[in-house]
Amino acid sequence: MDEQGLNDAAIMLMSLGEEEAAEVFKHLSPKEVQKLGETIARMRTVSREKVDEVLNRFTSDAAAQSLLVSDTSNYVRAVLKRALGDDKAALLIDRILQGGDVSGIESLKWMDPLSVAELLRHEHPQIVAAILVHLDPEQSSEILKQFTERQRAEVMLRIATLEGIQPTALKDLNEVLFKVLAGGDKVRKSSLGGVKAAAEIINLMGSGMDGAVLESIRGYDMDLAQKIMDKMFVFDDIAKLDGRAIQTVLREVASETLVVALKGAQPEVRDKILANMSTRAAGAMREDLESRGPMRLSEVEAQQKEILKTVRRLADEGQIALSGGGDDAFV
Repeated sequence: MDEQGLNDAAIMLMSLGEEEAAEVFKHLSPKEVQKLGETIARMRTVSREKVDEVLNRFTSDAAAQSLLVSDTSNYVRAVLKRALGDDKAALLIDRILQGGDVSGIESLKWMDPLSVAELLRHEHPQIVAAILVHLDPEQSSEILKQFTERQRAEVMLRIATLEGIQPTALKDLNEVLFKVLAGGDKVRKSSLGGVKAAAEIINLMGSGMDGAVLESIRGYDMDLAQKIMDKMFVFDDIAKLDGRAIQTVLREVASETLVVALKGAQPEVRDKILANMSTRAAGAMREDLESRGPMRLSEVEAQQKEILKTVRRLADEGQIALSGGGDDAFV
């Protein structure tokens, strides 16, 4: 959800009142709750015209939707069992409805990284890997930062070589977390993990940890390390994007986020981004950069990560290509 979407959602929730807004929050992910909560906290006044605009658009979008079945999960179960019988249907239902419920693993998403790290610190690296691939890459990277360098490398190696988790193993893992955290129902078959998951988590580590982890994996398997590196996309790689891709990214990034991120950017990255802005916007950005004093590296890296998440989202949606010279990806 971009900044405009967050603002509109915040206005909508504030218009509903406390009880109705609370019901909506129950259906959101931890990251969505946090972002919306922060947006609402920053809001002071909103014009009547803006409120009307948001409510009218929501009413129009809602009217265009049609709910055919009140409970789609139960409908799928009933239809497949009737068509295939209980045994054959059971083989498909878990895969079709994968991730549709809240589990013991899911409840970890509501915990801070330090608490999760303490919970997992003495578990086998394979168990930690199986859990981390179910969490947001940013949360996983923060959890791994709390581990020793050796633990990080062992866990990342297993994430990179993880090709899937058997239902029985995942069920056992979830039951342990269920007892500890008092959450969830049961976990269904998951195909998470692999090179892409490892690359996304390592991308968000920063502070030199990413290089150390890759070096450890390279010592175990050079080809695997190279595959991970091929999937990684760091902030400096923005300079490799074509002009159209950069312009697409810039439309999704807030000016404040961009100026902080550029404070720590390499000259070629800064020049490439400014070259794809209008003359007026680029001039204003240069003035803003010059007027800013020294900033903490952690602040700069945090905003660079936000831009990287936007880049990866746009790439996943097919709006940009990360390989550079992305014209071939568009028709």
